[in-house]
Amino acid sequence: MLCFWGAQVREGLGLVKPDQVKHGESGIRSVCPKTAVQHVSAGRSFAGFIRDGNVSVLRLRSEDYDHDGKLKELQLKNNKIRLIVCGGDGAVLLANGGNVLIMDKSTVHVPTVVNSLNRKKTVSISCGGEHTATLSKGGTVFTFGSGGSGQLGHNSFRDEHHPRVVAELWGSEVSQVTCGRHHTLVSITSSKLIYSFGCWIQGKLGNGKMIKKFVPFPYLLHTECNQEYAIEKLVAGENHSFALFFKELGNESAMSKPNLSRGIVTLNERMIDRWVSERDSWVTIKREITKVFSSAACLNGSFLKARELNCIQPEIPLICVSQVVKVVEQMLRSLNPYPVGEESLRLYILLPELIRRLQKQRRTELTEALASKILQLDPDAHKVLEKYWSKLPDDWLKSLVKLFRKASAELIGQISRGKMNQDIQHLEKFLKILQMIYQVCCSANRDIPNRDFIIHEISDLLDTVRTKAIVNSRTIKILFKFPFAADTASKCRMFRYLRDEWIQSVPDIYNDNTNMLRINRESLLTDTLEYLRQNIHSFSHRLEVTFIGENGRDMRGLSAEFFSLLSQYLLKWEKKVLEVHESSLVWFNPDGMQAKRDFYYLGVICGMALYNHHYINIGFPLALFKKLLQQSPTLNDLEELSPVEARSLKSLLEEDEDEVVDMLFLDFTVKGHELIPNGNQIPVTRANRQKYVDLYVDFVFNKSVNSQFEHFSEGFFKGCPFDAWSMFHPEELQELLHGSPKYEWKELQQCASYEKCSASDELIKNFWTVLSELSEENKRKFLIFLYGTDRVPVGGFSKRSLKILLSDCPDAEDRLPEAQTCFGRLILPKYSDINTLHNKLIHAISFCEVFGRE
Repeated sequence: MLCFWGAQVREGLGLVKPDQVKHGESGIRSVCPKTAVQHVSAGRSFAGFIRDGNVSVLRLRSEDYDHDGKLKELQLKNNKIRLIVCGGDGAVLLANGGNVLIMDKSTVHVPTVVNSLNRKKTVSISCGGEHTATLSKGGTVFTFGSGGSGQLGHNSFRDEHHPRVVAELWGSEVSQVTCGRHHTLVSITSSKLIYSFGCWIQGKLGNGKMIKKFVPFPYLLHTECNQEYAIEKLVAGENHSFALFFKELGNESAMSKPNLSRGIVTLNERMIDRWVSERDSWVTIKREITKVFSSAACLNGSFLKARELNCIQPEIPLICVSQVVKVVEQMLRSLNPYPVGEESLRLYILLPELIRRLQKQRRTELTEALASKILQLDPDAHKVLEKYWSKLPDDWLKSLVKLFRKASAELIGQISRGKMNQDIQHLEKFLKILQMIYQVCCSANRDIPNRDFIIHEISDLLDTVRTKAIVNSRTIKILFKFPFAADTASKCRMFRYLRDEWIQSVPDIYNDNTNMLRINRESLLTDTLEYLRQNIHSFSHRLEVTFIGENGRDMRGLSAEFFSLLSQYLLKWEKKVLEVHESSLVWFNPDGMQAKRDFYYLGVICGMALYNHHYINIGFPLALFKKLLQQSPTLNDLEELSPVEARSLKSLLEEDEDEVVDMLFLDFTVKGHELIPNGNQIPVTRANRQKYVDLYVDFVFNKSVNSQFEHFSEGFFKGCPFDAWSMFHPEELQELLHGSPKYEWKELQQCASYEKCSASDELIKNFWTVLSELSEENKRKFLIFLYGTDRVPVGGFSKRSLKILLSDCPDAEDRLPEAQTCFGRLILPKYSDINTLHNKLIHAISFCEVFGRE
């Protein structure tokens, strides 16, 4: 079958009768002559056809010849012609015996070597009116010359003085390239696609549109072409385009064996079936594997659909794995940190798919080699690779994450087990790749949850940190730089470990009593501010608190209660420092700049609480922690702080009618403050409403409290001088300072241990019954009584110890329960019945505010 399109020609080309011509989409026609066309060529004036060794020529209409001639067979005596190339006014013929025949006179110029194509293994070349295209053995297409009509395919209309790879085609199974006067055609064998780019005149691009295309664009060929025929020959003339098709044979075995000497070989199900069934010799199988897996073009053609990053993902049989490993190793070694063309980076997407199917040991080794090669890429190539990652399907992206997460987990597991034969730097390489992917997911808003990046083996490593301190300290310092890889509880442990190590490294130039805060309960806030103003506190060391007139040494219990009580005092600043919103959350008072030092000390106190691993019970919104981490608050953050206000703005954005928006009579002001110059003169319309909402949110969280936040953050950094808290997400930092919002009371019972009693004792059963029946307020009072704070630690009650000690004293009925706050120990007298236990416990948690025991 022969397809043709472009300028009008004699109907049927003289090869068939006019009524035998089939018409497809976009003006593409096809004919099936009785004598098969073996070769075709077209120039400005002639089109030539070879059938059974005989040549026929059709004169084409042109500027000085307004109709098509008849198809004429040339008289060539005994010469059997196998090739014809039509030029401007004539043609050159190549006979089977090697004889060259010309139809007209021509001038021959001295050839000039194109040095930039050296070592490109060029297998064919085609020249158009003012441009040239070449095809390399690996399937790479280069073009150069005039680009004014987009015929070079470089996404521009610029001329190119040196051969440049057509990036959009790199990695595709390009089998032919041919140039017309101002357009170029390319055929892709594996997908049976033909691509065109360049001049649109007279429809010769075959895209059905009168527009220029400066990147390769696929044709809409007749449906029959894709189903029954394979492309044999592609020809671009001056104003015409031809595609010669042959019917595919039904012999499957013949089709399944590739010709390894012709271009690129692609992996398919028939080939894999032959490998598995071993119908061919191992030598043949090995040669095919090497051909497919050691060529970038073959890999791209095997695993990628044309111009899409979708994977066929054929399973590699076990018999072939060792050979695949070898050729993948060779390919990894040959990867260039400065790849030619964007499409060459597709290989970095395919290789992980191959590697992740291999056995564990080889998989880890090859993953490390791939990570090294990715990290060696130049910055521009990094950006292109990240762009490709952002467009991958979710399952591909997740498998990429899984590959490097598994490799990281294996190394962390070996480190925690004391097996240090692996270089710890390999771990950092894996984590750097994971970080790149994580940032791509965040910036592209991909639906890949954070939990997919978490390496749970980090928790096991932290369990062994004390026994293998030197090695694991190095590992933790590496993990600290990649916080996305750890869950919140593990990051809290890392934060405390690194903070303790840092405290030990800070010289103690103060005496033992300098960091001792002595305060009265009645004047707690005043005493605290007076202490901080003395500027004698060493913020790098731990804080110790003593309540004047009370016994007890601070082993975290007293300081925990201190911050809990201080939170209540700080809320009394609401009129000049903090203001409570409708959500019961607090935000900086925009009119509170007369007390700017108070904002500073508020930040100091919050920083000190974080640094000393205590909680502040002040309802700051998530926006505060975003700002501390240099992230921008959004409309959703405003909805958390002021739901009604935010819902009004969302309704504004969702309104479809211009008239309704206009009737709101809004301008670019908020509470009397202009959002932009002359904002009170600029109405909010449907066209500018998004800008208004963005400026509104920015005003609430930034402009209106800019100075207040600056003083707060200055104090926060002072109170928490160890900046490792930046490893947390905003939600995690909020939980770290506020405590967990989840009160799982059953978990408190599950994590309890017992001394001089057991969970099956009647007294213990009564205790848990009484606690479960308390109101939520009294349950929180019990937490304050037991721990000095009602905040739940990050990770829940299981992260806090609870030991119940039975006191079998003779006067038990007269005693109250006692708490050793620093140790999370509850001393419970042996009460005779559940009612006595209930009454004594209520009294203890309601009125016992003084520490009498350590």
